Amino acid sequence: MPSLSTTRPQRPGPPSVPRRSWRWGLLAALLLGLVAGSTYYVRHRVQVNRYARRTWATLTRGGLTGRERTPLLAGYSVHGIDVSAYQGRIDWPEVARNRVRFAFIKASEGATLRDARFARNWREARAAGVLCGAYHYFQPNRDGRVQANLFARTVPLAPGDLPPVLDVEAANFHDVAVLRREVARWLRLIEAHYGVRPILYSNHSFYQRHLAGHFDRYPLWLAHYEVARPTMPANKWIIWQHSDEAYVPGIRGVVDFNVFQGNFEDLQALRIPAPTPPASSGRR
Repeated sequence: MPSLSTTRPQRPGPPSVPRRSWRWGLLAALLLGLVAGSTYYVRHRVQVNRYARRTWATLTRGGLTGRERTPLLAGYSVHGIDVSAYQGRIDWPEVARNRVRFAFIKASEGATLRDARFARNWREARAAGVLCGAYHYFQPNRDGRVQANLFARTVPLAPGDLPPVLDVEAANFHDVAVLRREVARWLRLIEAHYGVRPILYSNHSFYQRHLAGHFDRYPLWLAHYEVARPTMPANKWIIWQHSDEAYVPGIRGVVDFNVFQGNFEDLQALRIPAPTPPASSGRR
């Protein structure tokens, strides 16, 4: 009699996965990354291009020497810079020899911060014959009066200096009405303290969104990059910051580059005036 087989029938295993499936997954991931990268670039192309150019310049030049030069913007006769401790030690006589006629120097920020290089920059820039002004970086979550007091204690503006500047561009606020109220308070207090109307600085998009129409009595210093000219009408601004990646001999690294709308005599007319002597009573 034939013996019974003890071999169990084999169960079918899971279906085999095609070898090409992982390639489709990789392709999908690459396409998703491309879409995400393209979307980011479209939204932030100005910043991406700026950082790419800066990195390329640093790599190809083997390190910055402080002698690099960005051509002056055509069509304007009065050029200037604005600086802070970020620029490090500045050779101000060399800066002045390269047609930099004015400089705004960071003095303070928020309620407590004083720029570490303000005193040195202020002293050496003026000694080099550069027309100087000072600016305060406004923090919207701090009281405007406290910030004005810090600036006034830090900056010894005198007749012949350019007006004080309030830099308003920090977006970390929740109520635009509160922002405008505190900005107005700073401007009002500083105008009373120095006897001259301050200049308001902001970038184009921030100004249009939050400040336009509320501070028209103050001269506007406008930051607007990657454009042939500001889209805002020329009668709305007096200074245009056209680049934040310029090179000026005397500064090792990049610096903000500005032009003044007018000639040098017009710029001088903005300076803090000398006090008017008291009128004679005519008595002897």
